[in-house]
Amino acid sequence: MLRGLIKGDNAFVPTAALRVAVRSGVDVAALLVTEQGRVRGDSDIVFDGAPAHPSGAVRLAGAEDGTVWLDADLTGAEEAVTRVLLVVSTEEGALRDAHGLSVEVFGPDGATVVGYEVTDAGDETAMVLAELYRRSGGWKFRAVGQGYVDGLTGLAVDHGVDVSEEPRETPAQAPVQAPVAVPAQAPVPAPARIRRPTREELLDMTPDQIRALREELAQAQASAPETPQDPAQAQAPLTASPPPGPRPDPSVWTCGPVFEPRTFTGRHSEVITAKDLPPGPVMVAVALEGDGHQALWPLDASNTKGRYLINTGEKGFRGRVLATVPANGTLRLQLQASDSWQVRVLPLAEARRLTEDTLESEGPELLLHTAGTADAAFRYRGESNFVVFLYRLAGHTDSTTLPKHGSAAINEIGARRDTVPLPEGPVLVQVSLAEGPWSARLKDVQPHGSGWDADGPAKLSEPYQPEPRRALGWLRRARR
Repeated sequence: MLRGLIKGDNAFVPTAALRVAVRSGVDVAALLVTEQGRVRGDSDIVFDGAPAHPSGAVRLAGAEDGTVWLDADLTGAEEAVTRVLLVVSTEEGALRDAHGLSVEVFGPDGATVVGYEVTDAGDETAMVLAELYRRSGGWKFRAVGQGYVDGLTGLAVDHGVDVSEEPRETPAQAPVQAPVAVPAQAPVPAPARIRRPTREELLDMTPDQIRALREELAQAQASAPETPQDPAQAQAPLTASPPPGPRPDPSVWTCGPVFEPRTFTGRHSEVITAKDLPPGPVMVAVALEGDGHQALWPLDASNTKGRYLINTGEKGFRGRVLATVPANGTLRLQLQASDSWQVRVLPLAEARRLTEDTLESEGPELLLHTAGTADAAFRYRGESNFVVFLYRLAGHTDSTTLPKHGSAAINEIGARRDTVPLPEGPVLVQVSLAEGPWSARLKDVQPHGSGWDADGPAKLSEPYQPEPRRALGWLRRARR
């Protein structure tokens, strides 16, 4: 059943290969933008004239019966990309004439994850319909509905797209024999005194306010002095940036349900019941303020205790553990506590990301590795057991279970350092036991597809071939 959001609402989606349907016969594009809300270049624009992003993370998958389909593989999104904007536009008329304008996101299993229908479109001819954005180590979907009366050009300028008609790159077959001057069409940065609004501020601005800001920036750019070119750089031939290397389709994360987190608080022992959850593995974050023996168990349909999720005598315990929601959608937990506590039931999408930056923690934890093959370096400073399991999620299609973890990657006692080789992501890394501080980071990280799997070397996709000024075909429709 479609979970319909209203404008401004958001919801978690799986960090996985998603399918997105945009309906009502409009033109559809996707902009991959950075934290500043701006594209890095034309290659970050995906539309019918350039239907695939170089990373393979977003591609147009076809259109039929007024519906445009996009494939969004969020595990393949580059770290610099923090948002994927879903953009719609019309060549004739306004978006108010696009009846039933909507977007629907489907998970790897084909089930609807979230959806949004526009009910307040007006004279706009272009709109940021929705966005997928990073949050808490995973991804969320937001119903945006931000329209632009001045069409794609206005929307493009606000997101850093170069709207000039001239190509920005010298053709490779025309060698440069003399110093090269700065191209006249190269944009000059606006003076620092004019502050660009944040993405959140833009969402709250009216079209008139956006146009006024654009005019102010244009005036500042026109009055800014030209930046002289470094003579040393002028002697070098002007060539296009080398294309990215071959990139495979990265493995997708298809495990675990997605839902709004549930939070429970209390004091002393309690039975916790979380209802209406999708069946499957979830993360339970526990904070206990008391001391002495404290514990957490799952309860089955007959209220029989399962195996310990937490069993501790540590004062001020903090940790995140795995639990499984049964088929009836109700997770029941029995908590033994000596003081106040908080328990949160979270989707696996909120697992902390394992990267090359050192991650510090205490107690049990769940981490997500999404890069290629790598080594995970752990340092444990406790005195008791330190146990780590790996769940390889690539190719696992049953969202109601986790794959078997096999034997422990680490199972030691006392302070120590360990390095664990990780397969290509996604991999769920479970620090199952840790009564003391520990840290983890990735080393020797390889790109997706550079390693070997059980069937031999990973298969690579074709190299991306850049298309000069690919944005122009997208923008020209707004200038007819």
